[in-house]
Amino acid sequence: MKILALDTSTIAATVAVIEDEKLLGEFLLNHKKTHSQKLLPMIKEIMEELELKPEDVDVFAASTGPGSFTGLRIGVTTIKAMAYALDKPVVGVPTLDVLAYNSPIGSFMVCPIIDARNNQVYTALYQGKGSLRERVTEYLGIPVADLVREIRERKEKVVFAGDAVDIHSRYLIDELGELCTFAPGNLCLPRASSVAHLGYAKASQGLLQSSFELVPFYLRKSQAEREYEQKLCNNSCGADQSAIHKCSSGQPG
Repeated sequence: MKILALDTSTIAATVAVIEDEKLLGEFLLNHKKTHSQKLLPMIKEIMEELELKPEDVDVFAASTGPGSFTGLRIGVTTIKAMAYALDKPVVGVPTLDVLAYNSPIGSFMVCPIIDARNNQVYTALYQGKGSLRERVTEYLGIPVADLVREIRERKEKVVFAGDAVDIHSRYLIDELGELCTFAPGNLCLPRASSVAHLGYAKASQGLLQSSFELVPFYLRKSQAEREYEQKLCNNSCGADQSAIHKCSSGQPG
């Protein structure tokens, strides 16, 4: 089974191809978030280097998020379009699972953290189970301070990975001390090879989707959507207050 996988959930753009559990090739660029320009040329080049045609791919896989709203839309839409054109199945893999899979299995808990802005992160906690990681919490979008409290209560050493490590490492060290350590830089980014291997595990269990069913996993609404809803709420509340004022003052409605 050949799987073409990609991840565009963060600033890094990455593409990989595996055959069963063998990695055939992987590209990763961690320089500026211009996925709309980089992604298709990367796919074209890796396929040419591997002497493969698009129709040779059996399953298309994408990291579905959470992460960058624009990046996720680009990656998921690209996979959906290729799978639809070739009438092939797809599989989606949560980005937090991808980051957890990067870390070697050991006795430490793994905590991927993706920047969600405003001192918040997308995160979950994972424990080693066989050759995989088992998620032991919900997928979360929470303030970093809340994550620190959760880890303190568990009193277990945690390995952090993800693009938010660069932003919050000093705070995590100050607050958690010996309870925290960090994955090396090459494992702190989502990798398409991890997307592919997790996708292969799901495909082997028959957990496939059609191109129409694959959607990004945003976890929460975008800042623009939240601001728009707040504006509507403010306008609505203002209108209600105006009506109340007119009624109480005897003004016609």
